[in-house]
Amino acid sequence: MEEKFMKEALKEAKKAKDKNEVPVGAVIVLNGKIIARGYNKRETKKNSLCHAEIIAINKACKKLNNFRLENCELYVTLEPCTMCAGAIIQSRIKKVIYGAKDEKYGMAGTVANVFELKSNHKVEIEKGILESQCSNIIKDFFKVLRERNKNK
Repeated sequence: MEEKFMKEALKEAKKAKDKNEVPVGAVIVLNGKIIARGYNKRETKKNSLCHAEIIAINKACKKLNNFRLENCELYVTLEPCTMCAGAIIQSRIKKVIYGAKDEKYGMAGTVANVFELKSNHKVEIEKGILESQCSNIIKDFFKVLRERNKNK
């Protein structure tokens, strides 16, 4: 089941890649059904807040008409950053499942673990689901970007 939903998050990441955005995708699942999707839109929207997780959280809150996403699971292709980890805690998401580690900004255990800080809400974390696919889409994106910039 987890791979199924991570594949859906990867579809979102591919949408970001097609728009020259860093290819990160997210889906939010409630009772075995996807209720929200998101992908990075920072470049498109010219807004540093437009991470895949934030977009998906906003959509899920609208869909449920509630800021509490207590029984929801978030599948995301890349380990959440500090901002997204904070939003996940504030929205009361039950569990985060991520694919690839983020060696620079990962706040679910790689650089630090925001989810271990004292809080009134604890989030379950699962990592490494379809890790190679999630990692490769980002690596390939930056490889192409470096080549493009080198040939300018």
